[in-house]
Amino acid sequence: MPNLITAIESAITATTGQPFHVKQQRSVGGGCINQALVLSDGAVGGRQYFVKLNRAALHGMFVAEAAGLAALSAGIRVPQPIAHGVCDGQAWLVLEYLPLSGAPDPNAMGQALAQLHRITPTGAPSFGWEMDNTIGSTPQSNRWRESWVDFWREERLLPQFKLARKNGCDFGAAGAQLLDKLPEFFRDYTPQPSLLHGDLWGGNAAGLADGTPVIFDPACYFGDRECDLAMTELFGGFGPRFLAAYHAAWPIDAGYAQRKTLYNLYHIVNHVNLFGSGYAGQARQMIASLLRMAA
Repeated sequence: MPNLITAIESAITATTGQPFHVKQQRSVGGGCINQALVLSDGAVGGRQYFVKLNRAALHGMFVAEAAGLAALSAGIRVPQPIAHGVCDGQAWLVLEYLPLSGAPDPNAMGQALAQLHRITPTGAPSFGWEMDNTIGSTPQSNRWRESWVDFWREERLLPQFKLARKNGCDFGAAGAQLLDKLPEFFRDYTPQPSLLHGDLWGGNAAGLADGTPVIFDPACYFGDRECDLAMTELFGGFGPRFLAAYHAAWPIDAGYAQRKTLYNLYHIVNHVNLFGSGYAGQARQMIASLLRMAA
């Protein structure tokens, strides 16, 4: 740990241009994937940084997270990435420390997310991201695709179905049938690529003391804005005032109520792959419901 702290101190000093020496450190919650520390220079009102730690082999996950946060910062408040690296077998990511205080103001959150979704890729419209990243700890492929249906099939649902089969949960003929029927959900709707957080459940959003929304732990890509909206409804935490504020800032298209099941299926199958077969029944019910919609 001493070598690791020294490496982090040096990186912060080099990036910020101001000497930083750790006088205090404390462990904090880092979710189910990472360990986390808050490092401080010990001064009253002094500098603090939030640091994530994981195995050296997962450094690429932190590289992608830093890139995602940098992109999101153009549209919404995020912890600014400071530095990342590897030392003594551990990968680390240093972020701006933000004093979060509960849930974000729902009206401000809805407006801010709509503003974020106005960010589009440069050049010809297409779906994907500049690098692959992770959804939780599951690899997430972001290869560029001109077709949104192709992207959702080849870069999202199909990899999760394959991984689930490898993990002993085969969605079989029903899953294959759903992949074939994806165009049915887009007959009257043509998504445009928006910058997405990509993993926007309630645990990845919070507010500052004044209610300013902050989002973090991204799995960024350019995709249909409804993907973010759908996930805000999957596990709760945002509520109707948030959705109304978003709709006021950028009206939601007809058919969203059906498509949100399609988009949230990705996350539920990912939960099968991350946490086990306890989510398999829910995934099967969602697939059956979607097949009825597409019939």
